[in-house]
Amino acid sequence: MRQRKGYTMGAGNYYFTIKAVPNNITIFRKTKNAAVDAFQMYQKAGKEVEWLGKWDGKKFVESAPPSAVAA
Repeated sequence: MRQRKGYTMGAGNYYFTIKAVPNNITIFRKTKNAAVDAFQMYQKAGKEVEWLGKWDGKKFVESAPPSAVAA
C-alpha cells in the first residue's frame, strides 16, 4: 500500500481529532472560539474527539481540553 504524503500543520491554528474507523480525522480552526465550538458540537453529536491544542510550529500548546459549557 502506498504511503500518503504528510499533513503540514499551520502555526497558530487550533487542532482536534475525531476518532473514526479506519482513519482518524484531524480538523483545524483559525481561532480558539471556533475550534472550541466545533469540538463541542462533535462531542454533543456523540463522536469521540481528542483536543490537540494550538500548534506553534514545533509542538502543541494550550493542549488542555476545553471544559464543557452548560447550554
